[in-house]
Amino acid sequence: MLASGCVQWAWAQAPAPTAAGIYTCVDAQGRRLTADRPIPQCVDREQRELSPQGTVRRVIGPTLTEHERTALEAQRRKEQEERAQQAEERRRERALLARYPNQLAHDAERAEAIVQIDLVSGAAVKRIEELQEQRKTLDLEMEFYRKDPAKAPMSLRRMLAENEANVLEQQRFIANQDREKRRVHQRFDLELAQLRQLWATQRAPLVPLPTQAGVLPLVPTVPAGTYMTPRPPAGAP
Repeated sequence: MLASGCVQWAWAQAPAPTAAGIYTCVDAQGRRLTADRPIPQCVDREQRELSPQGTVRRVIGPTLTEHERTALEAQRRKEQEERAQQAEERRRERALLARYPNQLAHDAERAEAIVQIDLVSGAAVKRIEELQEQRKTLDLEMEFYRKDPAKAPMSLRRMLAENEANVLEQQRFIANQDREKRRVHQRFDLELAQLRQLWATQRAPLVPLPTQAGVLPLVPTVPAGTYMTPRPPAGAP
């Protein structure tokens, strides 16, 4: 009883049928129904409003429940997000092609990135060498206290501790740069794999279009070395 009342209310809220409108649909049993107003038996499916001449004036979609409307809206949002994601991917691909028109350009930027990391690592290596030289001087001073290191001045012991800490810090920095170098190579490898596909697509030859209804023109084949005498035009003596 409640469902019947809801259907009647829904159709009461529908716009008044246009003059001389004809409504038609196929119900759940496969029967084609026709009426002069929206058909309650097809509330859950598509209906067509026809003119007296039989042309389609409009298509009336099914009346959705609240749950169905929510699901449809969620589906539409998902499709919009997917389209936006695809558009962003296309934009990124165009940017990649503009930045790297060929592999030479990509290889050059990879090499430059690695050079910058190596320069920073080289500075750390040089700093370790300086600390090692400093350590030699400190060790010479500690020779006076070899029998009893506890008698060494506090300032000397502090410089030794700072030297060791600085060497460890530089070693950690170099290890981090080595990891960064691997990350850079990995990023460029992934880009290169994608770029190779994009470059191949750019270089792909255009497929010739068929001339008529998907049929290519027939070209007569002539055996090699055969000479074909041109045919004289019609009506020639």
